[in-house]
Order: sequence, then C-alpha cells, then structure tokens
Amino acid sequence: MALRTGSANKFDLVVFGEFFSDLIFYGLRAQPRFGEEVKTDSFLIAPGGGLATSALAASRLGSATAIVTRVGGDAETLPTWGEILREGLDVSACEVRKDQPTALTVSVAYQSNSMMVTHDAINQNLEDLLSSRTVLAKLHKARHVHFACALRRPSKWIPVMRDLLASGITVSADFGWNPDLSPKQLLSIVRHCEFIFPNEHEAKAITGTNDALRALEKLQDWVRVPVVKLGRRGAMLMADGQLYRQSALPIDIVDATGAGDAFDGGFLHSFLHGAGWDDCLRTGNVCGSLSASQPGGSQGLPTPKELRQHLATLKSGKPRRPA
Repeated sequence: MALRTGSANKFDLVVFGEFFSDLIFYGLRAQPRFGEEVKTDSFLIAPGGGLATSALAASRLGSATAIVTRVGGDAETLPTWGEILREGLDVSACEVRKDQPTALTVSVAYQSNSMMVTHDAINQNLEDLLSSRTVLAKLHKARHVHFACALRRPSKWIPVMRDLLASGITVSADFGWNPDLSPKQLLSIVRHCEFIFPNEHEAKAITGTNDALRALEKLQDWVRVPVVKLGRRGAMLMADGQLYRQSALPIDIVDATGAGDAFDGGFLHSFLHGAGWDDCLRTGNVCGSLSASQPGGSQGLPTPKELRQHLATLKSGKPRRPA
C-alpha cells in the first residue's frame, strides 16, 4: 500500500456524524430490572457516539482531525464538549442549534453487555448538513472522510461521496444496519467507500449470510476493502481477494460500548500513515481492546507510545494483558 504523504489538505481525517453526551453507569453488582434499583459507585460522563470516539482515537495517535456534527445551545456548558475542545479537534464546521439540547445517552454496562436509552432529536436529518457550503469546504480539506452515522436518504449522500472521490479524497463509513434501506439503496451508497466497518452481526444482516467470512467475501463485491469486526476475536478484511486477519488484545471487558468506533479511528490513522493491512488491523484492534477495558468509548484510547508497545507484543505472537 502506497504511503499517503505530501497532501496539501489541512486534515488527515474529517469525521462526520452524531455527537452524544454519555452518562455511563458501570461496575454494577446485579443486572438492572424494571421496578428495581441497582446502585453503583462507578459512574462517568464522557463524549459518545462513533463520531467522537473515532475522531479521538485518530487524533490521540497523531492524525490531524476535524469533526462535523450538530450540537445544542447547551454545548458550551457540557464537560463532554469541553473534552472535545481540549483534545484539539477542529469543530469550526459544526452546527450549533440554540433551540435544541445536545443528544444525550444513558448507558448501563453490566459484565460484557450494556443497555442504552438515547434522546437525540437534534440528530434527525443530520445529512442536511451536507448541503452547507461550510461543511462541504471542511470535507474537502481532508485526505480521508469517515461517515460515522446511519446512511439515510441516499440522494443526500451519493453526490457528496462522488465529489470527494473526484477530488482524490478517500471515503469510509460505519453506518450500522438500517433495515429501512434496501440492499440496492445501500449498495448505491457504499460502492463509493474505500472501507466499511460493520461488526459481525451487521455484516451478516447486510449480506443475508450466516457466516462472517462469507459476508466479508460478499461485501468485497460492493467495497474495495471491507472490514468486519469480530469483537474478542479481533477483525479481518479482504483486499484484492486476499484475506487478512488479526487478533484482539486479551482484556477484561469493562464497557464494550464504542470499542468498534475506537477500532475505526485506529485503523484509519494507520492507513493514512502508510501502514500495511495487517498493521491497520492490529492498530484498530489495540484501540478497540483498550477502549473496552475502560468505561466510555474514549477513556482507554492509547497514546502513540502505548500503541507501539502493544503492536510489538501482537507481532511477537505473545500479547499480554494491558496493565
């Protein structure tokens, strides 16, 4: 894979998607049930959603990163938005809606599972931002644009993706599984992507298969380099008909919410800095594993030094548990 350097574009990565303030309860002694109360001493307020976690993962590893999202008039008072600003992410193309609150998620993590309740009226029709000249100008300052949100209304997405590709900007998406889109509509969007990042369940649902490898093979008919995330088993991708697969770090999971988004940010950072496919997968796996070892998607993200240490152990074939 060719080293992607020498670009005149201002940002390595621009991430477009939904921003949430996450209220996370974890370390529960029992599983919550309706009509009961479970108490815990473990609580965290953190930035949430694929946009924040993917962007923070790439930025902390050294990629110049901007985000495009919509926040409420309360954003300047939120510690979560303050964390985004302190991290140095460019937010100049974000839309502030004074008439609505920023999206909010309450997450309850128990053992390796979690449940969430979200209020995100502000994120309705987020793709309308793609009509903004300010947003389009920001996207065109990137070497790579990552869409971290559901892909609705193909007529909004396709012209923008096509224009980015014509400008030499690569595109990826992590859109989950939207049963409201037909396979034909989905194909019309993702065929413009360099990568897509479904987890195993989503990949099977998208392709109508019951095997992760078969799903990956089918996805390559749509996307140049499809990636399928396998949770504790790592991740795999297919490029030019060749399968690449790498393991995750052995960890105790505290909160897996956001681990897949952390994977995306790590993978894209390595891609943008010229790494081969195996190292892209390893970097994604390190970021995803360390994210899951802490509450909140962004709390466990590695520094460049920590990444180098974990990559060395993965390559040695004797990965150790994170300290």
